[in-house]
Amino acid sequence: MMSSRSRIVILVAALALGLLYVLPMWRISLEAPQYPEGLGMVIRIDDIVGQKPHDLSNINNLNHYIGMKRIVPDAIPELVFMPWIVAGLMALGVLTAALGRRALLHAWVAAFLVVSVAGLVDFWKWEYDYGHDLDEETAIIKIPGMSYQPPLIGSRQILNFKAHSWPGSGGWIAIVSALTGVGVVVSEWRRSRVAPPPPDGTEAPGRPDAEPVGGETWADGKVGGADGEVGARPVGGGSKVGGKVGAKPAGGGPAAGALALLAASALALQGCGAPSPRPIAYGEESCAHCHMTLAQQAFGAEIVTRTGKVVVFDAVECLVAYLAEDADATPVHSIWVVDYAHPGELIRAEEASFLMSPSLRSPMGAGLAAFAAPGDREEAMAALGGEAMAWNDVRAVAAVGLPAAGHTHEPGGHPATSGPAHTPAGA
Repeated sequence: MMSSRSRIVILVAALALGLLYVLPMWRISLEAPQYPEGLGMVIRIDDIVGQKPHDLSNINNLNHYIGMKRIVPDAIPELVFMPWIVAGLMALGVLTAALGRRALLHAWVAAFLVVSVAGLVDFWKWEYDYGHDLDEETAIIKIPGMSYQPPLIGSRQILNFKAHSWPGSGGWIAIVSALTGVGVVVSEWRRSRVAPPPPDGTEAPGRPDAEPVGGETWADGKVGGADGEVGARPVGGGSKVGGKVGAKPAGGGPAAGALALLAASALALQGCGAPSPRPIAYGEESCAHCHMTLAQQAFGAEIVTRTGKVVVFDAVECLVAYLAEDADATPVHSIWVVDYAHPGELIRAEEASFLMSPSLRSPMGAGLAAFAAPGDREEAMAALGGEAMAWNDVRAVAAVGLPAAGHTHEPGGHPATSGPAHTPAGA
């Protein structure tokens, strides 16, 4: 039988796992020039959320650039299983404390270690899958032979990103609980080897709970040795994989997939360290030219400078006006515009097809929209009318002045009639 003190410790360790239901298991963060405030994700026992309100949405937009899968929490089965797995560990731990049997203690610790190792393997498999299985056909940024498998745990510089992945408060609690179980196994094994012999040479009731007396040991040492051997197996197993116990929260299904997906998505955006665009935070960012808050996801544009800075605009007309006024002062690396048919997705301005139509009602009134596919532009033009243009045409028209793009509105607001005249395809 276990000592009373060991039973109390196991009870506390088992109940502490209940905090995983309210505290984050893991936190992932990334530092890069495009994200001065950082980008990150919080992995909970049954959900995946961004560290900031728009982080998860931005990560999914980043995935589009390299053909990587989106993070859809409802589609991750581990988020369904993990709460039940933790509940099972808690129940077995409480039963162990209640009955006080060493066999149950060994089973609880072994189960904890098995879940930890299985989670670690699952973690690595998610990383490999999301870092290597890219959709090359839809990827905007393509780097032959490039894969994006991040480290399992810790901090690492990859390209110009600094990635940090560490347990959350709930994860640290799970680590402490696992190590506590291993410690109790060691303590019980040592206690069994110095237990005093019964007066008549037979095992007396309650003997395993007895404390050592006067340094006495069993004359034959067989029973104590057997107990020691049983206890030695979990202890030995724990010493081999003790470092992996701490990895359990990270490998617990959702943490595995999410860590790999987040790190690979954001790292891939840089394309061998080259400056690249980032998703626009609609409702938060302001246009660099007219200073209005970006609100319409079917419109928008970005300039990426050679230093990696991203300058955002609420409309193509603001972008070209900014370029006309500040062309020499801005070290432009690349120019990106939002695909009207797929709101929020950015495409290179040089590769886009444009439509100018009064019915489009772009934020600053020029009626300009960009399309990734010429077919989408033709469909919109058939419905709304207007003039088909290429990027060079847009720049040329901007040189003589875009219609209705005089920036007559007060900063911080848009015209009352702003917004797409029809629902874009794919919206």
